[in-house]
Amino acid sequence: MPDTTTALPPLPPLADQAERLIELGVHEIAGLTAEELRAFAANSEESGGARPLLAVHPDRAPASALAPLLRRGGKPGFVVVDMPDVDDFTPYGDGGVELPDAPLYLVDGVDRGDRMANWSPEEALPALTEEGRSPLVLSEGIHWVLQQPDALERNRCFMTIGSRLRKPKGTYDARTPAIWISNGTGRDGKERRDAPKVGWCWWGNRHTWLGFGSATGRR
Repeated sequence: MPDTTTALPPLPPLADQAERLIELGVHEIAGLTAEELRAFAANSEESGGARPLLAVHPDRAPASALAPLLRRGGKPGFVVVDMPDVDDFTPYGDGGVELPDAPLYLVDGVDRGDRMANWSPEEALPALTEEGRSPLVLSEGIHWVLQQPDALERNRCFMTIGSRLRKPKGTYDARTPAIWISNGTGRDGKERRDAPKVGWCWWGNRHTWLGFGSATGRR
């Protein structure tokens, strides 16, 4: 399948992205003023012709607070019930994922990774690293869908393996976060059919409908 950088339209201008986050109240979640968000967007560069994604650091705006802001067909997003520890999934430093030490930052070259559908996270991470790409963390993936809902399509959704849960003894939980569309089955509930869903998959498992969200860099 083609890269989503060619299949999806460009992201909105940074000023529009800032207004979108303000409209949703993300600045309040993050403890920022609307003017701080607007000023960051105004003072940031959009390099190389491809617009970057404006992201709030997950320490300021965790996934549990962002997921309900997602919408698809008027239905709000949600986190699966068996992932109450969603905010404990932090940037995967051992996988080379580092976020800027700032409340606001830019993510360049976001891509859904359709070409890696039916790969396992274990297989995808080294391939992304070899390409000079970094896997998205969960909050970045949510930010992307907030700004560009069409980034989430039936049979073309994505994992965010830049977020991992480290266990007390230093090993990693085998769950890896992903964002997809609910079928309204099981504990999701029929009323949530077609709603955006934050869930998890196993590190060693493959899924034909999940690519791997990634970026070329952060700044």
